[in-house]
Amino acid sequence: MGGGVGGGMWGGMGGWGNAGMMAEFAAAHYDDVLRYCRRRLSSWDDAQDATQEVFLRLARSGALYERRGKPLAYLYTIARNVCAEAHRRRGPVVEPLEVDVPDPAADRTAERLALEAALATLPADEREVLELRYGQGLAVGEIAEVTERSRFAVRRLERKALAALRLEWEG
Repeated sequence: MGGGVGGGMWGGMGGWGNAGMMAEFAAAHYDDVLRYCRRRLSSWDDAQDATQEVFLRLARSGALYERRGKPLAYLYTIARNVCAEAHRRRGPVVEPLEVDVPDPAADRTAERLALEAALATLPADEREVLELRYGQGLAVGEIAEVTERSRFAVRRLERKALAALRLEWEG
């Protein structure tokens, strides 16, 4: 992928260099965005719809996007907004997961289940920072862009969440 997920793949006067780059970027990040949406929405169908909407908005806004940040942070900003809009439309609904999004690295061990339970005890903003940082591999600056917080606030949330997880895990 020419230039990676940083700023190098944006072409010309903003936007994508060509449709092939857009398709390659979408293919590389589709499953990650689907997992992100699934964790935030109440059903598999809602997550799939939201993921489609994310990439539709990305394609529509590509020509307008000014290269002020990294495409991956921009993608997760769109995903975050789409999920928030879905929540506003439907209202929060709590139901058990009926389908888990395939994750090739997932190992459903007792430790993983314990970690998931511990993560569920965290406030939503702390959980989101940890997911973007460790689950999606975003840098602190990219998380700050996505969540519209300062880098300092993101680091503070990360430290607070990790400390709470440590207490939960060891206690």
